[in-house]
Amino acid sequence: MQICRVVTGSLLAGVSLFAAGVGTAFAAEADAEADKDRTYAPSDIIVTAHLSGYTVDDGSSSTKTPTPLIDTPQAVSVVTRDQLDDQNVRQLGEALRYVAGISMESGEGHRDEVFIRGQETTADFYLNGLRDDAQYYRSLYNVERVEILKGSNALTFGRGGGGGVINRVSKTANPQDAFISAAASAGTFGAFALSADVNQPIGGKSAARINATYEEFNNHRDSYDGRFFGIAPTVTTQLSDQTRLVIGYSYDDDERLTDRGVPSFNGLPLDNFDKTLFGDPDFNTASSQVHIARARLDHAFSDALSINVSGQYANYDKAYANVVPRSTDGATVELSGYRDTTKRENFIGQGNLIWQGKTGAIGHTLLTGFEVSRQDTQNARANAQFATPGGLESRVTVPLERRLTLPAVSLTPLSRSRDSQLTVLSAYLQDQIEIGEIIQLIGGIRFESFDLETRDVLSGTDADRKDEKWSPRFGVVVKPQESVSVYASYTESFLPQAGDQFLILSPTSASFAPEKFENIELGVKWAPRADLLFSAALFQLDRSNTQAPDPTGSGLTVLTGESRTKGIELQLAGNITSNWHANFGYTYLDGKIRSETSSAPAGTRLQQVPKHHIAAWSRYDFTEQFGLGAGLVHASKQFASFSNAVVLPSYTRIDLAAYYTINDAIALQANVNNLFDEDYYASAHGDNNIQPAQPLNASVSVRVTF
Repeated sequence: MQICRVVTGSLLAGVSLFAAGVGTAFAAEADAEADKDRTYAPSDIIVTAHLSGYTVDDGSSSTKTPTPLIDTPQAVSVVTRDQLDDQNVRQLGEALRYVAGISMESGEGHRDEVFIRGQETTADFYLNGLRDDAQYYRSLYNVERVEILKGSNALTFGRGGGGGVINRVSKTANPQDAFISAAASAGTFGAFALSADVNQPIGGKSAARINATYEEFNNHRDSYDGRFFGIAPTVTTQLSDQTRLVIGYSYDDDERLTDRGVPSFNGLPLDNFDKTLFGDPDFNTASSQVHIARARLDHAFSDALSINVSGQYANYDKAYANVVPRSTDGATVELSGYRDTTKRENFIGQGNLIWQGKTGAIGHTLLTGFEVSRQDTQNARANAQFATPGGLESRVTVPLERRLTLPAVSLTPLSRSRDSQLTVLSAYLQDQIEIGEIIQLIGGIRFESFDLETRDVLSGTDADRKDEKWSPRFGVVVKPQESVSVYASYTESFLPQAGDQFLILSPTSASFAPEKFENIELGVKWAPRADLLFSAALFQLDRSNTQAPDPTGSGLTVLTGESRTKGIELQLAGNITSNWHANFGYTYLDGKIRSETSSAPAGTRLQQVPKHHIAAWSRYDFTEQFGLGAGLVHASKQFASFSNAVVLPSYTRIDLAAYYTINDAIALQANVNNLFDEDYYASAHGDNNIQPAQPLNASVSVRVTF
């Protein structure tokens, strides 16, 4: 394959470099026992801890079975709770900036939106293995770790997930431990956060836990403010030695200014206006209220046979309004705006039966499962209008000033109102086959019935489409020794032609077959110790059946869109020594449009995909009381959109941290971000909504544990 010729040399060089560095660290501290109280390592790297045959925590692994990470034929990055705390990170977007291969989209200033392996998504987010796909900002106050599972893999995740998915694993109540902890943090621009985490065993086999937080936002941008409140109780009950029930609920309430960033000028982000709000501070507001209730029952029939059943109900109510920059000529700026509302209810049920055994000399981990879901969504939009001397106008041009002067803003009647109902039925089968002690095969298939009905409320137009797709997964893992694996895999996923939020089907899109994602991946994983994992992956991801304008200029939409992303990923995560914790990552990505269309000709670079991306964070504890942390994020230049007309320049950001433990109960922490005050733009939403990153800033924190 061409991809092999392009990057195999880089892969081998990277493996050698990482191996040499780790080997040196081991030589310096070969007999050190890693600090089990702190780790940046993913769980279950080599040996899975079996709890009466239970699966891995909340079904969040890439196989939905108790499989060590080293045996999964897929690139996986994990951000542990310890790393989140060490970086003083509270929002999902902040955490993902330190994951190589993840590019952040500005998300119109009101939602999480990312690029994974060059594929943009607002919906491929999961909570404990169940879909959490509404457009909002996700807090991490009640999260134990964040998993980024890369590559399309519909067998495990279902439709979408073209470049991969992001799964948050919740904190759960622990019957074996009692504790109370609290934290407070304050930052340079006046932002602060308070949080509490209380766990209490009940009767020896049950426990209750509650996490809560209150946060106020502020940064260097004019008029930016907001607040977040969240509370998340959970209960764990060991019904018997073989049966465990976990029930959880979370309520998140978020309000903040909708910040759409700055426009571009002469092919670059507009300079000298990094603090200017290109909007109206009274109109640009976003709010969301999210209720998620979930339950999971695990039961082991024997050491070989287990079952888990999960259910989730989610209710999302959100609204955002914004005046947004459209363009600038360097002297004036054109603005428009709108207000958008969404209400959504998700009902999801999932069940998995896992059998671990042998047929003769061949071992099996057999998974069979189902998932059913129902999603009801109502979405509406009204446009902004500006009170100009000539009357109400949908657009306005004002002088470009440090602080913009805008005419009064009001709303038109609804310009759109949409109602959609989505029903998904899935069944899947997967077998992980062990042939001797060296070769493991994985194969499976998922059947998914996807039924979408939409109504344009204003026009009274109905549309519906039903897709039934089979999504395969194949892989082979070769283990010359327990701590080393080499793998190859092929996976597929699909995405129906209604956007990843499935709000409306146009008559045209209703007739199109789903988009298709095909991922071919080669990789190696090495665990030189139980709490340290090096991984390298070489991949090629093809996307086809993407809607695109007809290249003949007919004005119609056709299915000619094709793209290819190929690349390499390197990562070292865990405890290099007992007092040195690290998560280092590097990604090379080459993503291009392959089809010829009038809007994006063949050879066009994919948007917001830097070719080189480095994300490295490390903490070193000099004594039991004092430690230092340091981080580096580097991204080469990238394009703001498919137009390839606006460049987001390359940047390098350096962060520092210091930790001091006063005693067993009190710990202090200071974080300095963007130490050298780098002026950069890490995300955008098209060519004229470009987000300036924060300049040099700092925060101080205190954590108290009883």
